[in-house]
Amino acid sequence: MRKVRPARLAIVLSHPTQYYSPWFRWLAAHTDLRLRVFYLWKFGVSEMTDPQFGKVLKWDVDLLTGYESEFVPNVSSRPGADHFRGFNNPELPARLEAWRPDALLLFGYKWLTHLRVLLWAFRRAVPVIFRGDSHFIGRQTPGLLRILALRILFRRFAAVTYVGKANREYFEKCGVPPRRLFFAPHSIDASLFDSGDERHRAAALALRSQLGLSAETRVVLFAGKLVPAKQPRELLSAFIELARPDTAIVLVGDGEEKPALEALAAAARPGSVHFLPFANQTEMPSRYLLADIFALPSRGLYETWGLAVNEAMHMGVPCLVSDRVGCQQDLVTDGLTGWTFPASDAAALKGKLAAALAAVGDATERERLRAAVIARIAGYTYEQTTSGLMAALGSL
Repeated sequence: MRKVRPARLAIVLSHPTQYYSPWFRWLAAHTDLRLRVFYLWKFGVSEMTDPQFGKVLKWDVDLLTGYESEFVPNVSSRPGADHFRGFNNPELPARLEAWRPDALLLFGYKWLTHLRVLLWAFRRAVPVIFRGDSHFIGRQTPGLLRILALRILFRRFAAVTYVGKANREYFEKCGVPPRRLFFAPHSIDASLFDSGDERHRAAALALRSQLGLSAETRVVLFAGKLVPAKQPRELLSAFIELARPDTAIVLVGDGEEKPALEALAAAARPGSVHFLPFANQTEMPSRYLLADIFALPSRGLYETWGLAVNEAMHMGVPCLVSDRVGCQQDLVTDGLTGWTFPASDAAALKGKLAAALAAVGDATERERLRAAVIARIAGYTYEQTTSGLMAALGSL
């Protein structure tokens, strides 16, 4: 591994996202790095069908200006992150060679293109910084052979950035030594999720009026894909069973669970359950401001972080999350910044939802929660994420 003081950083990422593209813009504006992002797919900037939402999507925020980027042709017959050949971009090594980076920031390793890039970087002695957010929460620790394979893989990275406690534990179990681990937390575009923005507040008030919700109504919000792994049905069942007066639940999104949820809602108190369609990125701040509690009760093993929790907390909203959500250990402290429960325990979900509704019904407790939420999320910004990346680069 050659010693470098990186000035040219190549970034390899599957596709433009609403979380990382604004960070790349921030990096370009606030550091002396020359960076170029090599995208492997046009999802998010071209209209494509999301199979879990069951609809055609395209993000309504700018994901491509303010930093250098290019799309590398993907020759996969079925592009996507759900299988090994979903990212097959044979031109990428040549494009990296032409750009001549001092270092490479790589997101993920489970795809054909990523392994091809790793081979190129190792042959050229270009140091690779790895970024991922995997964890072992809810899983059995992999067998010896898989752990050995991961140790061999991670040994080849010059540095690894981790997003939180569960993710750090994952890397440690995979043999990454502490000197190669750098904290670069998951963060979002705080300029969009600004609770003081009067436009968001006006939109939230209009939405409350549209849904027939009074100022006193305590609102539980679920926003995301309506799929079994996120447990929207379990959340709605708990809400209906509690039957608390002056409360409502709003479910924002689409997916396979929607018909069952609509059928279940028939048993609820009239006017207490509301469905809103998928909301694009610029619409989400008003949805969070509508809420007193944001719920992410996932039981799925894929909820590696839950960036919607970051968004809600930037808007001052406490969160109810399961112990399977990757950010829980870092962001949601039970009774302080929200409420937590074991993912497979329906009674615990109901109990914590009752406690949450009681808490936000008390003005003093509601303000205490909001202050704690704002203080906690203050450490999860692009500035902090950049600090970790720059420390990793400085270690090369």
